[in-house]
Amino acid sequence: MATLRELKTRIGSVSSSEKITGAMKMISSAKVHKNEQALKRLVPYRNQITRIMGHILQADVNFSSPLTAAREMNNIGLVVFGSDDGLCGAYNINIYKRLLEILNKMRENHPGIRFTIFPVGSKILRIVKKIEGGDITVRVLPGVDSKMEGERVNEFTRMLEKEFLNGDVDAVHVVYMNFLSMSRQVLKDSLLFPVEADAIMGDAEKAASKGSEEDKLYIFEPDANRIFNVVLPMFVLSTMQQVTIENRASEQAARVMAMQSANDNAKKLLETLQLEYNKLRQQSITTELLDIVGGQMGR
Repeated sequence: MATLRELKTRIGSVSSSEKITGAMKMISSAKVHKNEQALKRLVPYRNQITRIMGHILQADVNFSSPLTAAREMNNIGLVVFGSDDGLCGAYNINIYKRLLEILNKMRENHPGIRFTIFPVGSKILRIVKKIEGGDITVRVLPGVDSKMEGERVNEFTRMLEKEFLNGDVDAVHVVYMNFLSMSRQVLKDSLLFPVEADAIMGDAEKAASKGSEEDKLYIFEPDANRIFNVVLPMFVLSTMQQVTIENRASEQAARVMAMQSANDNAKKLLETLQLEYNKLRQQSITTELLDIVGGQMGR
């Protein structure tokens, strides 16, 4: 049975832990709001780019771009977003489980296929390293992590574009956590390359539904196909920027929930220890009183 001193020490430790988890929750909440603001700033630009792409695709023109060229799947690039820091619950594990599902499904659909995984975040890197070998190659790129800012994201995206254009990979998929709200994040697998016209049109319809209706009769100069080839890389860059910010917001939201759970558990443990401490203290006082009374009666 624990002594009063031991219980008091444990109560102090749990109380300190409760304060720490509470502070970490507040910090993560602030970071979530910061990333939400970044998303709000990005959305108008991305929606405008998407609308332009939608208008161009509706023109009666044959479009050609190396970024939209589909080919036989021999090597698939998988960009897997995770976290660089811990204390975010099962965040990275859930992403890893989804990655395994994607790998198994692609193996069934394309026998003999090979994979090149680009992990974004040291925690997810540590996990995917365990499955490296055979048909899986893990590539670690300097400066590519879950905290990278805009320009580094663009550099990373252009590198992936170059890999696709050179034929090093036949498609690039992005696996990440789609941020919907503080309490809801959804795992998502998006095709980055080759860019699909149907996906652009779907995004364009969503963007149009959120904005005002515009006249879709345009005169393209110099011509629609050349404009398409200029705007398409901008569309891809904006997509990757959004994915990066959403993943960062999702990570912090997961950390908020994990810290809330840890804080609740600490409170419950603190209440249990405090009750045990009070009982033991009361028992100690009762024993001392009985000793005093017994001593008085002995006189």
